[in-house]
Amino acid sequence: VAEEVARQLTGRHYISDWTRTHGNLFQAIRMEKTMIGLLLMFIVAVAAFNIVSTLVMVVTDKTADIAILRTMGATPGRVMRIFMVQGAVIGITGTLVGTALGILGAYNISGFIAWLEAFMGHQFLSADVYFISYLPSQLQWQDVWIISGAGLAMSLLATIYPAWRASRVDPAEALRYE
Repeated sequence: VAEEVARQLTGRHYISDWTRTHGNLFQAIRMEKTMIGLLLMFIVAVAAFNIVSTLVMVVTDKTADIAILRTMGATPGRVMRIFMVQGAVIGITGTLVGTALGILGAYNISGFIAWLEAFMGHQFLSADVYFISYLPSQLQWQDVWIISGAGLAMSLLATIYPAWRASRVDPAEALRYE
């Protein structure tokens, strides 16, 4: 826009946009957005590891049941699919609930902070100290889709190891002490 304005104006005019005058601020905001995205990915990765640990415990707990299924004719592939479906249901449910709560939080954060300040009797964002006295929030749907997609992908990938482990249960060994 600055270049277009400079072309339209004639004479001795100097045109400068805010990215030149406040470029450091723009870079800091970009860095913060990148870091927040990275932190969200780490939170999703921790949730995916929880899916792995939960499914590994289920496999350990249900070893005898898996062995009975195998003796009744279930193939290792079918056992693997059972546990992958279970993990997928957990991952899809968690992703949908997390996305819905995140969107709800993004739309209502300013009101929530105002309520919290009134409830506690303390102002967190004082206009005397900060440039703004409220917490702004702008929902970026592209970011929502990226984080949700990454969460769904990580949760589906997290089901592979426990499902593979369940498919490798030896029925004779599992039922030996039952």
